[in-house]
Amino acid sequence: MREGCSGFQCLCPGPEGWASFAISLRTVDNITVMIKLRPGVSQGCQIRVKSLPRSDLKIKPGENVTFTFTCKTPEEYFIMEIQKNIDCVSGPCPFGDVHLYPPGLPRLNRTFIWDVKASTKAGLELKFATPWLRQIEPGGTCPDFISYNINSCIDTATVNIGTFCRDGSVSRVKLQGGVVMALHLPWNSSLTTSGFNIANRSSIKRLCIIESTLKGESSVTLMSPNYPWGFPEDELMTWQFVVPSNMRASVFFHNYSLSNCERKEERVEYYIPGSVSNPEVFKLSDRQPANIAGSFNLSLQGCDQDAQNPGILHLLFQVIVQHPQIDENVTHLVDLSRELDMTVTIHSEGWPSRSPFMSEPICLICKDPRTCDHALTLVSGAIYKISFLCKDLARLRITAEKEISCVDLWRCQRKIYALSVPKAITQLPIRLHKFIWKLLAPGQVNVEVMSPTLKLQQHVQEQKCNTSYSYSIVSATPERDLNVGVFCPGGSIEKIQMRSNVTISLKTFGKGFFNDSNHQDLKMSFVQHIKDECTFTVSPDPKAKLYFQTPNWPYSLPPYVSISWYITVPSKQVARLGFSKDRMGIACETGRAYVNIQEQKFGAEETVRREDELLPEPLDMYHNFWVNISNCKPVDKTHLTLQFWVTFAEKKIDLAVIIAVVSGAGLLVAIGLTVCCVRKKKKKSPNPMVGVYNANVNTQMPGKQGLFKKGRKNNESHVYAVIDDAMVYGHLLKESNGSFTPEVDVYQPFDGPVASLPPSPPPLSFRKDIKLSPSIEKPPPPTETDHDAYTFAHQKSGESENNGDADEKNNGDTSTSLLENKEQDGLEE
Repeated sequence: MREGCSGFQCLCPGPEGWASFAISLRTVDNITVMIKLRPGVSQGCQIRVKSLPRSDLKIKPGENVTFTFTCKTPEEYFIMEIQKNIDCVSGPCPFGDVHLYPPGLPRLNRTFIWDVKASTKAGLELKFATPWLRQIEPGGTCPDFISYNINSCIDTATVNIGTFCRDGSVSRVKLQGGVVMALHLPWNSSLTTSGFNIANRSSIKRLCIIESTLKGESSVTLMSPNYPWGFPEDELMTWQFVVPSNMRASVFFHNYSLSNCERKEERVEYYIPGSVSNPEVFKLSDRQPANIAGSFNLSLQGCDQDAQNPGILHLLFQVIVQHPQIDENVTHLVDLSRELDMTVTIHSEGWPSRSPFMSEPICLICKDPRTCDHALTLVSGAIYKISFLCKDLARLRITAEKEISCVDLWRCQRKIYALSVPKAITQLPIRLHKFIWKLLAPGQVNVEVMSPTLKLQQHVQEQKCNTSYSYSIVSATPERDLNVGVFCPGGSIEKIQMRSNVTISLKTFGKGFFNDSNHQDLKMSFVQHIKDECTFTVSPDPKAKLYFQTPNWPYSLPPYVSISWYITVPSKQVARLGFSKDRMGIACETGRAYVNIQEQKFGAEETVRREDELLPEPLDMYHNFWVNISNCKPVDKTHLTLQFWVTFAEKKIDLAVIIAVVSGAGLLVAIGLTVCCVRKKKKKSPNPMVGVYNANVNTQMPGKQGLFKKGRKNNESHVYAVIDDAMVYGHLLKESNGSFTPEVDVYQPFDGPVASLPPSPPPLSFRKDIKLSPSIEKPPPPTETDHDAYTFAHQKSGESENNGDADEKNNGDTSTSLLENKEQDGLEE
């Protein structure tokens, strides 16, 4: 048989060598065959009938026609329509299976059409063989290119019920009045049966009924007639869903529009077996029922439309059927009654970007047994009881948002707000995906974020976060948004001060956050205006190596933005500061970019570098210090991105200091031994030596006489039984990191609270002079409230508390040598 022949009606080659076809139609079949050119195809092939070429061919009932094509591939040029008219008004209807007739047609793209005319009071049923049908949107194509199109005829109007592919859940379609059924087959299809039959039914009193039989876990997407164009005015249609009684069905409206109604109201009605309120009426804008046990009906009711502006009513929806879950009756209490300005959304993974059309079973969140959805949003100030319709709760996520605002700084600046995830969320068996705090502050109010215990670590390439959660911080001003960075707990950043509004997003990784949530310590407060766009306060661990990078990494720091880091140097440590590159890497169009480094000590020199200079080599910092990076307006395609690091090492003790300390200690030991020997000698000698002094030399400052009645030479207020090493060498011991704590006031570097700007060294009025001994520093004139602060010898019993100068006649020396005092002490004993 030659190419192009099929069936018993393929004849021998024609005069030109092309295959000949003969089609014979019986009058009783009422079938018409039309062969015509495909739309948009040029005439490269013709039909020859009795040697006469033509571009189309129509064969009517009762005719017998033989023809050939003038090309080897007529399927590229021609299509075929086979239409059968069935009159069920004037005569009996040929109900039963519908056949593809006539057989042996040329292998062209062909459409079989069955035009059934019936009374508007009668009902017709199209019953499909398995694997049933699946509705698609107009303009869609089927995988095998075989499709069914169903139209209903109401008087002179035609309504498109829908276009369907094979392999679905639509098992029957019932229509009121006539129907036009079309089956589209590609030229290479081997299908020999129509796949449906026609049955007579009584009136259904509505436009149509579409039956969908759902077995096992599955889903079906359906559309209203004439979708996406308007549903007929004031019409009613029904979808019947056949669902096993042990399954649960949920309805979701994905796309709908409403017409302009003059009378009645557009609505959907549910008939659910066992419901006490059948039918249950919903607006199309309402959340539709879910978790329905077994079969149910859904009806769409139109309205009387405005003649001038009717509008369009259409609906596209999905029904998902799944097994009931083991814990579907387990409710979880979510208490948000004490929360303010907070929303909590529980949703499926991938929401909301994930397509709502899902063929596999999904996870649903329910506020009550019949109100379920892909996502559920809870608001603060209420208590909820929720349940889950989900096989695997690991597919669900929680996204929450809380707003904290300050209008009046005087009212809120003393308040500290905890930025922690509420227990109502962490106790749910759902993983927290993200918690967002929106901190809103007016123009002159700034935000301070603190982590006093855990502290924060900045996520950088050299020091990545490896925790169960992290914080992404963005500061927003009217001029710009500043991505401060990503941070996680377990670092050295104690607090961050930022301008204006701040958004903090907590994001979790894995399941560890459930345990870590009990130890959250992030807090915030509103503070007064700060100079820099952002200021970090760093209190490091001496063993840590710290990395910091400018905000907006890896993009440029915004123009004219200034960022500061205040870094505390631990005691007995020296910090080493270095930059990851040797230049800033930008050129300025307007202004200058600077890097400023300064230790916080009196008289410290400031290290300054501009954008056209090399950054400093690694610096050793012995005191707390500031790092400030300020941007200019860079020229195009240049970006200011800087990263620096800080390490710590034990402070080395100077050898000269050690020698001085040891020498001083040796001198003190020698003096102590001399004193001991003298005392022992005095006790043994019957004639103790008497201290000699020159009475003619007056060492007393002239002026007012002493207030004390008893002279100093008659008491021991000026005697030093012990001279403390630390009093003399305390300043050296402190500088050498000795463990000895001096008992004198020594100037110490500033280590008090950090201000919003790099602090200046303390003024001279706050510095305390170092006091060594009375011989070095002469005490001021005594007052009534003065005490002998440097007297360590015990007072003799019976002596008056008020000591004065007894020798009123002689303004002699009131101070004696150490040896004389000791001898006098021995005589008194």
